[in-house]
Amino acid sequence: MSTAQTTAQPAPGAAQNDPAMKRNILLVFGGLMVTMLLASLDQTIFSTALPTIVGELDGVDHMLWVTTAYILASTIMLPVYGKLGDLIGRKGLFIAAIGLFIAGSVVGGLADNMTWLIAGRAIQGLGGGGLMILSQAIIADVVPARERGKYMGIMGGVFALSSVAGPLLGGWFTEGIGWRWAFWMNIPLGILAIASAVLFLRLPKVDHAKPRIDVAGMGLLAIASTCLVLVTTWGGTTYDWDSLVIIGLIAGFVITAIAFVMVERTAAEPIMPLHLFKDRNFNLTTIAGLITGIAMFGALAYLPTYLQMVTGVNATQAGFLMIPMMAALLVSSIASGQLVSRTGRYKWLPIVGTFIVAVALVLMSTMTPDLPIWILCSYLAVMGIGLGMSMQILILIVQNSFPVREVGTATASNNYFRQIGASLGAAIVGSLFVARLTDLLAERMPAGAADGGGSNSFTPAIVRDLPAAVRDVIVGSYNDALTPVFLYMVPLVLVAAILLCFVTEKPLATSIERDVLPESLEVDGASSVAMATASIPTVAADTVSSSTESETDAAAGASRPTGA
Repeated sequence: MSTAQTTAQPAPGAAQNDPAMKRNILLVFGGLMVTMLLASLDQTIFSTALPTIVGELDGVDHMLWVTTAYILASTIMLPVYGKLGDLIGRKGLFIAAIGLFIAGSVVGGLADNMTWLIAGRAIQGLGGGGLMILSQAIIADVVPARERGKYMGIMGGVFALSSVAGPLLGGWFTEGIGWRWAFWMNIPLGILAIASAVLFLRLPKVDHAKPRIDVAGMGLLAIASTCLVLVTTWGGTTYDWDSLVIIGLIAGFVITAIAFVMVERTAAEPIMPLHLFKDRNFNLTTIAGLITGIAMFGALAYLPTYLQMVTGVNATQAGFLMIPMMAALLVSSIASGQLVSRTGRYKWLPIVGTFIVAVALVLMSTMTPDLPIWILCSYLAVMGIGLGMSMQILILIVQNSFPVREVGTATASNNYFRQIGASLGAAIVGSLFVARLTDLLAERMPAGAADGGGSNSFTPAIVRDLPAAVRDVIVGSYNDALTPVFLYMVPLVLVAAILLCFVTEKPLATSIERDVLPESLEVDGASSVAMATASIPTVAADTVSSSTESETDAAAGASRPTGA
């Protein structure tokens, strides 16, 4: 670890009142938004393009891997980027992650078979994990926690935008200029993001002459993550839950997870330090984030299918019906961030937001085939309001609980478990939904009605053309198979809300404490004076008086050995 003295950035008012400093932060933030949009779009843009892609490349049996390769690679890399960013600095890693993402886009765009397409998606995922986590950590490097809420709120809005824009863009490219433009569009945007990072991103250099990399921990975490993601992807679909493959993957996950914990206890620079789990706020927000991931992605994974099969809309129209939810998420996320920055109070937001998510799930469990679409959309908007009030605030709470030298590691660990929750949610809901749908169709379908392909061959277009009696059975079965699953998730979400009640509302830091020498700060151009002033150890009296107990705890923690 560095032995340099601790320095403090100025209070938020000082940065905000300095035009050069404010302009520099906005330019950096704009570049971060481009990169986050790139990464989040690529999680959804292929959902509507996949049928065409696998048809052209003759790879229907490998279709699942187009999505799985990206999710698996990005999940594995989240903690790696977080820890390496703390050890060696984030700017170079950030540019490298964008470069990897662009390289994966080139490979995918040129792919003439499924193997190369999947390889391109995996390379994209290796970079995409860094785009997400490093963007969140870089904001913590340049903006104090008190002012960070409004930026984090906008970041949450980017996810909302991409979840709607992704499928719509994918469908538009597929029906127009071609699906390969889902890859090609990343190149100019990626180059723009790299230029923004090179020109405007000014971060402190980290004083680590010879960082000790936790190679064993990274390898074990990669294996454990792979086993878990494959279980959630294959279980109940490609393989039965009681098959040797799934049982073997579960056993592999348990063994490697135990080995990972043992390695982290003795590692010099653990990729996921166990002392993170001694912080109450970290534990509570991580569990709540995991549950939120289960609820959000579990509910959203099959809603487009539900909308098409039950309401009779096409794929594009189903995407538009999701807009009320994402618009509500966008508005509530930005508004929540502004509230936090203005008042400094944040604990109540994720608690109320999580309860609202529970209410939305109850409402969605009452949906019926004859429910007016505007009411259905209002239920989705309620879900969006709840998610927007909680998602990014949970990350802010984590970042405010640790010193800047650990903010990347803590943020990455929190996001890692949320990503695991997303995979678990989609898998659990998918298994319950498919199993119940199969039973209901077998029970209700008139004899001979499914001749010519069976229930597996039903598509929205086919269902719309079926006789009314058969169509009503299928629509009713889809509705009755999915809506109870929403109700099953309500107790889980309520547990998350109750856990968040025990979060300690530490005052948000109004300055940024750094364990680096002042002269190691990179400064140039218009921001040099402001950044140089920020590095002076003797700060104004009003800055000293606003130092928070979280910063005091962080300074005390810096003097303790890792794992204390």
